[in-house]
Amino acid sequence: MTMFFEIRSRIFAAVFMLLICSFPSKIAFAEDFALWLSTLRAEAEERGIRPEILEAALRDVEPHGRVIELDRSQPEFTLSFDEYLARVVPTTRIERGRKKLGKNQKLLEAVATRYGVQPRFLVALWGIETDFGRLTGGFSVIQALVTLAHDERRSAYFRKELLAALQILNEGHIAPNVMMGSWAGAMGQNQFMPTTFVGFAVDHDGDGKQDIWTSRGDVFASAANYLAKSGWRGDETWGRAVSLPENFAISLVGLEIEKSIDEWQRLGVRRSNGEDLPKANIRGSIVRAEDDRGPAFLVYGNYRALLTWNRSTFFAVAVGMLADQIGGR
Repeated sequence: MTMFFEIRSRIFAAVFMLLICSFPSKIAFAEDFALWLSTLRAEAEERGIRPEILEAALRDVEPHGRVIELDRSQPEFTLSFDEYLARVVPTTRIERGRKKLGKNQKLLEAVATRYGVQPRFLVALWGIETDFGRLTGGFSVIQALVTLAHDERRSAYFRKELLAALQILNEGHIAPNVMMGSWAGAMGQNQFMPTTFVGFAVDHDGDGKQDIWTSRGDVFASAANYLAKSGWRGDETWGRAVSLPENFAISLVGLEIEKSIDEWQRLGVRRSNGEDLPKANIRGSIVRAEDDRGPAFLVYGNYRALLTWNRSTFFAVAVGMLADQIGGR
């Protein structure tokens, strides 16, 4: 029994010492964060952010452990293009997209007339980004960005995003307690980062707010404005799946190589069903879904605009293919 109490005493002592030793580091972290937050407040005030906005947004804010965990985590496996497509463009999303297109046709056509972006692409982006507004993220944007801006890994980038988020609050587009988004700070039904919001968000419904959280008009118009300013052309599509001849040179694959459709036709490129390419005065490039393998696509300028939204071949092709399915092409 005496040995038992001795062992237990040693365990308690070890735990106590561990807790005691951890206090200085916790205190140091708290002091460092308080100083950092004070500096941030001063910079925000210099940029014209009102004190009451800073108080409402930053009161009791502290780093969020789950945000750091998600930022550090790496995928356990990489999806193939087919697996990605099955996940992002399932039959259920195509069917829902067609219904959403019909239900919002009048609004989408008004946006298309103003910005020159076809409705099917706006619905496809909406579907892929947030499942048509259903999954917009459950993190406080301010807390997430405070966490990532204070963290050393990408502090400069996220500090810029945080200051933009505070500007959005200062302009009255949304209140701090309902400014929700992803763990990385992407917001609303089209998942704009704050700097993207500042550059491209639109008040389509005329209520004085650029509301990408609840106003579908603002969501569609903001997405269309982004694409239009990224070089989108309303009289062209994104591209199409193609088949390549057996002897097709790998050096011809890539966005840096542009040729007319007639030139690609002469090089043996055909539609995926083997038919001739369309007769159109447009230039395009050949890309493959997975570098030098996987499905091939002849892509145009609008594909490049989609890449400015998300620099992923999988993403841009998926948006294009979903848009085609939604539009019945």
